[in-house]
Amino acid sequence: MKKTYQKNALLTVVVPLYNEERSLPTVLLSLVPYCRRHKWKLILVNDGSTDGTRKILDMYENKPWIHIMHHKVNRGYGGALKTGILEADTPYLVTIDGDDQHAPEDIERVFNFALENDADLVVGNRGRWHDASAYRELGKWVIRKFTRLLMPLPVHDLNSGFKLYRSDLVKKYIHLCPNSMAFSDIITLIFINQRDLVLEHPITVKERETGKSTIGTHTAFDTAMEIINLVLLFNPLRIFLPLSIACILCGFAWGAPFLLMERGVSIGAMLAIVTGLLFFVIGLIASQLSAIRTGLLNRE
Repeated sequence: MKKTYQKNALLTVVVPLYNEERSLPTVLLSLVPYCRRHKWKLILVNDGSTDGTRKILDMYENKPWIHIMHHKVNRGYGGALKTGILEADTPYLVTIDGDDQHAPEDIERVFNFALENDADLVVGNRGRWHDASAYRELGKWVIRKFTRLLMPLPVHDLNSGFKLYRSDLVKKYIHLCPNSMAFSDIITLIFINQRDLVLEHPITVKERETGKSTIGTHTAFDTAMEIINLVLLFNPLRIFLPLSIACILCGFAWGAPFLLMERGVSIGAMLAIVTGLLFFVIGLIASQLSAIRTGLLNRE
């Protein structure tokens, strides 16, 4: 049965949970009374946990300002966020992680910052915190550089799990996002591509005391592929045009010596030039399809 929330609530806090049995009691001990005091809604999404997460959540089932949702099977970080976001019915919503690294006090600071600046999305900037390994920092740096090659990127902490959204906009874009960990990156890039106001605000991050992060090399590859898919959706010429130019230039560079030596036209050079022209034509067609898809998205 769906719960009835207070009518004056402006903000919903969404927390995805997967096997957070050890950290969850500490998270809820501070988060639940904080949300109640500020008259915020709290949505907890159990993403098919196989430990005791559900038993802990059952103790909060009868709280009127808390809505607990369970997935029968694990859908992924993005899948859990989608469930919570679609359930929210307040003008704004914020997503935080359930590993006890985010401080509830930061929610109010970021919320006030969003209201003051009329922001559509505020990303919680973690900076460089002591719990992050050099390997993970390198991965984040590579993702940022790769993204900037393909599109403008006005934010630094692209994959932060702490984000505050204007609810109507995130619900409008959510179907374009994956169910994986790449959700955090892709939803931010969609807001940026749609020319919505995206800002950053510093937040504090506590050292993770229990559990282990599931972010690894596979997450970085998945994120890179999702970013390429997003660029192909919104601005495909950013990929096809450089490929076209590179192939054509390589074709001319390869074939020029043969022409100067009067040895005819090189088959390899012609193949490279034709491939470049094909990339250009495909880019134009993809650009037209992108314009149609983007137009439909803006009408929703």
